[in-house]
Amino acid sequence: MTQVRGRAGPVWGDDTGAAGGAGQACPAADISIVVPCYNERANVRPLVAALYQALAGRAWEVIFVDDSSPDGTIDEVRAMAERDGRVRGLLRVGRRGLSSAVIEGVLSSSARIVAVMDGDMQHDESCLGRLIDAVAHDGYDIAVGSRHVAGGDNAGLANGWRTFLSDSGIRLVQMILPVRLGDPMSGFFAMRRDLFERTVPRLSGTGFKILLDVFLSAPQRPRVLEVPFVFRPRAAGESKLDILVLMQFVAMLADKICRGFLPTRFIAFSLVGLVGILVNLAVLDIGRRFGADFTTGQWLGTLVAMVTNFWMNNALTYRDRRLRGGRMWLGLGLFMIICSAGAVADVGIARAIFSRDGEWRLAGAAGAAIAVVWNYAVSSTLIWRVR
Repeated sequence: MTQVRGRAGPVWGDDTGAAGGAGQACPAADISIVVPCYNERANVRPLVAALYQALAGRAWEVIFVDDSSPDGTIDEVRAMAERDGRVRGLLRVGRRGLSSAVIEGVLSSSARIVAVMDGDMQHDESCLGRLIDAVAHDGYDIAVGSRHVAGGDNAGLANGWRTFLSDSGIRLVQMILPVRLGDPMSGFFAMRRDLFERTVPRLSGTGFKILLDVFLSAPQRPRVLEVPFVFRPRAAGESKLDILVLMQFVAMLADKICRGFLPTRFIAFSLVGLVGILVNLAVLDIGRRFGADFTTGQWLGTLVAMVTNFWMNNALTYRDRRLRGGRMWLGLGLFMIICSAGAVADVGIARAIFSRDGEWRLAGAAGAAIAVVWNYAVSSTLIWRVR
């Protein structure tokens, strides 16, 4: 998506609280604000207006990276970009995910400093000046908007469940972080663009926690400052947090712990497979309670587990190339054939190892591992066609 530039000042109404001069040249931006968004149309104009007030006197631009929102977010961005040179839009087709959206947004910028914030108005834009100055003038590589230092607050989290998930994730992450950070789960930060670009080859690009990915992937330990901010309640739209996001978070952590040795997709595929095992066991147990014999219950459990695994892989592991409509049903049939072949390989290899060593645990683990690798490799090649 190419940049659309217009006149320097906004001429789309005084409700923005900013004034612009028609016909003036638009100066090169020293600061790029990257805003990944999905279904945030109602927040586009209020956010740009807030940025004009927060960044008055600075040379800045805002880059909205939209994952083909059905609510027409990119149309609202384009309408503003046609008349305001500070506003840019990147439309991504067939790709989803906050982290990868941020990566593409930052790489489209030539500004010396890049800042990242959500498009839902929950991040306090008035803190941007302090974040930017910490990087531009105070010698820090990254400045983080933090809810967990003195003066910060996470009151805007929707409910106690989200608060619990956020706090639990922070405690988990702090055990493996290379730096001391009170809010590693923050999505509100500023950093040097050159450091981000040097970090990009190591990023997993999955999930919603791009800052955490940056800290775990940076080529050297970054100098970091935390700036307190109050996380505000969402003004419009809906939260994107769901169980799939949580699984992506776990897959990203596993990828970093493995130092990239295992592909993130494979880790996610394996996690989905574990869920399938639990589903299989649950269905088997239910079948036995209703009087089904073991063989019938096992076949039913296997069938339900295959369908569950396909749905989760389609929605999570291959979220960026999700199958829909007729292709989804065709993919489901092919997935079940592939998994059936994998099951045959599982049993055959397990039997061979057991007959040689007599160790059933080793035999079972080896057979299961071979089945997972087979299912992943063939599914990636034939169903979701990962290149």
